[in-house]
Amino acid sequence: MADHASKKILIVDDEPEMRIALTEALKREGYQTEAAENGPDALFRLEGEAYDLVISDVKMPKMSGQDLLREIKNQWPNTQVIMMTAYGTIDNAVESMKQGAFDYLLKPFSIEILAGTVNRAFLSEPASASAPPPKTATPKLKDNGAREIITQNKAMLEMVKFVENIAYSKSTVLISGETGTGKEMVARYIHLCSPRADQPFLAVNCAALPEGLLESELFGHEKGAFTGAIAKKDGKFELAHKGTLLLDEVTELTPPLQAKLLRVLQEHEIDKVGGREPIPIDVRVIATTNRDPKQLIEEGKFREDLYYRLNVIPIKLPPLRERMEDLPMLADHFMNKHGRENSKNIASIAPETLTLLSKYQWRGNVRELENIIERAVLICQGDAIEPAHLFMDESETAPATGNANALGNFRGTLHEMERELIFKTLEETGNNKTKAAEVLGISIRTLRNKLNEYKEKDS
Repeated sequence: MADHASKKILIVDDEPEMRIALTEALKREGYQTEAAENGPDALFRLEGEAYDLVISDVKMPKMSGQDLLREIKNQWPNTQVIMMTAYGTIDNAVESMKQGAFDYLLKPFSIEILAGTVNRAFLSEPASASAPPPKTATPKLKDNGAREIITQNKAMLEMVKFVENIAYSKSTVLISGETGTGKEMVARYIHLCSPRADQPFLAVNCAALPEGLLESELFGHEKGAFTGAIAKKDGKFELAHKGTLLLDEVTELTPPLQAKLLRVLQEHEIDKVGGREPIPIDVRVIATTNRDPKQLIEEGKFREDLYYRLNVIPIKLPPLRERMEDLPMLADHFMNKHGRENSKNIASIAPETLTLLSKYQWRGNVRELENIIERAVLICQGDAIEPAHLFMDESETAPATGNANALGNFRGTLHEMERELIFKTLEETGNNKTKAAEVLGISIRTLRNKLNEYKEKDS
């Protein structure tokens, strides 16, 4: 309490009941508090004396919370600001985070959540308003094998800055984007930027397991809870206590599991399968999806109340085709990465190879680019990746001119290149079809089908 007594907080809300409730709650925590009923009143008070923290509602008459935030950050950049919002103004609150707010509280919130957020605000250094935005790839935060967010795209750089700003929050995050855009990588980055960085980060693919197994995987079970439950098992929520849990493809959850997840997010406790008492947990939940949740809600396949609980902080990742200026950086990064892993000293990617890569549609996004570069590294025998080292679908290349020369310096079609590549790989692997298929990144069945196809054409 002694430390808190030196901290002065200004509460700004047009509702008298809320001002009184917040003032009393924070006084009981030992803070000095004053209240203002609107933005102009708050600015008048700020001009007269110093406050360590301002807690403001987003939606107010005379001056919005966002306008107040802008004025505070312009005139008193070291004063931390926490915004309060209801579900209907979440987008405004997220915009406020981009403008320098420390965090926001989603109404209704408990005294414990209020006190925890205020405490974190005082423990955190305020971001410098004059700090220049990053102009190159974001570096790793720790030497722990975490993947970098490599980008020079303006929208991506803004997203990275936003992620770093909201990382200290406990609020749930919903990351949406096409398959292969890097949703899990961003989730890990949020975890590493957060105070939970030294605690567990666990991930569960909600689309990979049937309902019964997924329930046990998430919430755990007691011994004898069902046939085959020969021992007690802790679920991912328990194992991620104090850390972060990633729910990958959360929109694939069945309705019963959606209801159970909603209760966890509301009550901060779980029920083991076969358990008798709820278990309190402290886990930050980050969810991802490659589908449109609003469409699923309209179709009756996803709960609207769960969507709002998950979508407190929304992040949408752009597809690779909308950030093509990043392609050379990403390709070079993957070349170096897989070169090191496979002890291959490849120095560069040929310009004509980059030209070909830039014409590709990239339906699989960054993940597909990495797979293609990894395969090219394995196949390449020289010091540069050439077009012939790529293994791509001709129909996915644009513009489709019908002229193979428009795709690079090939001496034939991509189908002819494919055949040449397969036979060359078989030769290099001593006709070991299993090894050749592994090098080519295809299944042994696909390889056999290709060889049969070539045999029929030759006969």
